[in-house]
Amino acid sequence: MQHNLRVDRLIRQGKLILPAFVLVIASSTWAQTPAAHATFTDINAPEAGTLIYQGTYATCINTAGTIAGYYADQSNVYHGFIRSTAGVYTTVDAPGAGTAAYQGTEVFGINTAGDITGYYFDSASVYHAFVQQAGGTPVSFDVTGAGTAVDQGTLAFGINTAGDVTGYYVDSGSLNHAFRRSPSGTIAKINFTGAGRGLGEGTLAISINAANDLAGYYYDAGGLAHGFVGKTSSTLVAINAPGAGTGNSQGTVVTSINAASAVVGIYTDSIGARHGWLQPSGGSLVEFDAPGAGTQYNQGTQPYGINGGGTITGDYLDSGTVFHGFVRNAAGTVTTFNAPGAGTGLAQGTIGYSVNTAGDIVGWYFDSGTVIHGFLRTP
Repeated sequence: MQHNLRVDRLIRQGKLILPAFVLVIASSTWAQTPAAHATFTDINAPEAGTLIYQGTYATCINTAGTIAGYYADQSNVYHGFIRSTAGVYTTVDAPGAGTAAYQGTEVFGINTAGDITGYYFDSASVYHAFVQQAGGTPVSFDVTGAGTAVDQGTLAFGINTAGDVTGYYVDSGSLNHAFRRSPSGTIAKINFTGAGRGLGEGTLAISINAANDLAGYYYDAGGLAHGFVGKTSSTLVAINAPGAGTGNSQGTVVTSINAASAVVGIYTDSIGARHGWLQPSGGSLVEFDAPGAGTQYNQGTQPYGINGGGTITGDYLDSGTVFHGFVRNAAGTVTTFNAPGAGTGLAQGTIGYSVNTAGDIVGWYFDSGTVIHGFLRTP
């Protein structure tokens, strides 16, 4: 299977959904409407574009409530941003970022201190990772062995409280390899034993916690996805949801890990429908679906973030392939929500993406013109 290296951006644009993974747990309870006291605040970067698939993606929020993400401007160039709790926006453009359409800077991770990480596309559409300390400027880095052709290079997604960064790099053969970068700049390469070595296969890390546990997924030689968690290549443990399909582009992926090393993710079943799952550290895997989730190909439940208390957020696609946000509390109750202004057409709607310790959720929604707006949902 050839992995699409722009998969994360395409997910956020509603053009593609991650391979995903679930069984409905009878003990879970469901709430179909958002809590009456939840409030929504739009997150729109001042220079964000207002045409189709332009706008603001709020991808992460820290304990203090500082929000980060990226936006597409009127020329479809990407720029990172940080939004303070006072509502002040700061643009983040990594040195060397390209300025043509679909190039630029994207932020995916923020820690308690306000340090951020992400990646940028240069003028040749090669990926480079960066980290920026709070109040500082972006420092770019490339893992040795990263390719230098289009859609190759280094991508960073997660940052923990100490400033360790994780992500993956794409080598000259378009094979993926995970990495962890220490605050001092030392990089450890991580590969799951048994990962495929063909085009688009290999190991991809997405999230990291304070204990330096990495979470992500790998593709085997048949293009099947398997989740994993662990610190080093030799200690990675595979995660496979029981309901996951076994065909190409099916299987199990991990999307987030919390401070207690509980992991969440998505599995794709044998017909291509998605389902959510949660596995506490040392516990059994629990599968779940949001109420109203569609059951056909490219529909279903997609969890993306989990906080230290076990609250999960994500989205589901209904039978009309419209996105709706959800939050699942530690007791298993799922509450669905829709951001005010979200469209109701095909591939429009609301996506929950990150949740902090207070239960504040950030994400984005597609309006009726498929323009993108970030949001903050406060419980």
